[in-house]
Amino acid sequence: MPEIEHAPHKDGDCFVNYENKVFEDVKAKPGEKALITFHTVANEGSVGFVNLLQATRLIRKGFETSVLLYGPGVTLGVQRGFPRLGDEAFPGHMNCNKQIAKIIEEGGKVYACRFALQALYGYGEHNLIPGITPINPQDVLDVILLARRDNAFILNTWTL
Repeated sequence: MPEIEHAPHKDGDCFVNYENKVFEDVKAKPGEKALITFHTVANEGSVGFVNLLQATRLIRKGFETSVLLYGPGVTLGVQRGFPRLGDEAFPGHMNCNKQIAKIIEEGGKVYACRFALQALYGYGEHNLIPGITPINPQDVLDVILLARRDNAFILNTWTL
C-alpha cells in the first residue's frame, strides 16, 4: 500500500490562490442598471441562491438592481420556515429568504409575477417576503424590455 508522505491539511490552509484577481473590479457608472431574472425552483439547486448573491454584489458595485421572480422563480420569494415562519429548520434552510431580504434592505427592487404565484403555485400576495412587489403577468416581459431599453446588464437564471 502506498505511503502518504505529506502532513494532513488543517483549518486555515488554502488549496488555491484566492487573492489573485485577474480582472479589474468593475463599478457601475452613475445611472447604470442591472436586472436579474429567475425562472428557477427555490432550493432545487445552487443557481437561485448564487444569483441572489450576484444581485447583492451588483447593488454593492453601484448598479440600480432589480430582481424578477417569474414562473417557478416566484417560489424564491415565498415566506418559509419550520416549524414557524422565519425559523431555520437546518443551517442554510433560509438562505434564499435571507438574501432576498438583504437585497431589499440594500436598495434593490424585487418583483414577483402574480400569475405564477397564484395560478401555478397556489400562493397569495400575503405569502411573499415583505418588500417584494407583485406584478401583472404582462409586466414580466415589459420589465425585461425596459431593462434592455435602458442598456441594463441582464442576467437570466433558468433551470428546470
